[in-house]
Amino acid sequence: MELAKNFLDIGLSTNNLQPILTFWQEEVGAKFDHILPIRPGQDQHRHDVAGSVLKINHHAAPLPDTAPCGYSELVIARTGIAATQAMADPDGNRVSLVPMGQDGINQIAVRMAVRNLDAHRRFYGEALGFPEESRGAFRAGESLILLEQSPSAPEDGQAQGAGWRYITFQIFKVDQEHAAVLQHGGREALAPVTLGTTARISMVRDPDGNWIELSQRASIVGSLAVA
Repeated sequence: MELAKNFLDIGLSTNNLQPILTFWQEEVGAKFDHILPIRPGQDQHRHDVAGSVLKINHHAAPLPDTAPCGYSELVIARTGIAATQAMADPDGNRVSLVPMGQDGINQIAVRMAVRNLDAHRRFYGEALGFPEESRGAFRAGESLILLEQSPSAPEDGQAQGAGWRYITFQIFKVDQEHAAVLQHGGREALAPVTLGTTARISMVRDPDGNWIELSQRASIVGSLAVA
């Protein structure tokens, strides 16, 4: 997969907006960028975290009590600290600040619980095409995906619900990359669709059903052309 941006993004959903914003802005230091209206009753509060976008999706209607996804923790490399600082936001989403370079993390990492490590290693290595730096650790630009086998990992995570729900890769050609993922065993969650003049996106799912957004964003690649 050819990345158009050298960092992955991550999205969470909440009904608990103000405490969540206060935590991420004041405790973690995420920098507010802008609000992106998604649909009536859902606004996305976009924040910069070391070049990655933290997407805080606020839903006015109560979120359903659905199975979580396997995204278990956001890890952020930070200069000026000597030890890991583990925290959780008001909804229980885990985040850790770690010294720069710890475990190869120089920007951010997303920690994932998976039911079958080898199946996910094949998916992230072959379907998404990311290099594996050590067993279960895949490099996506400057970001890392850290896979950890767990028998209690969710096996059918849902897109709708509170907490960490998806990661996003900014790429040049959504249709091409989407087809390649499906050819290598990925599952389709949303066929490629154009969102006005903003982006062309699709959704795929890994072996445990974790949701992954592929985004061809006009502000990054300059064109939403299919071919």
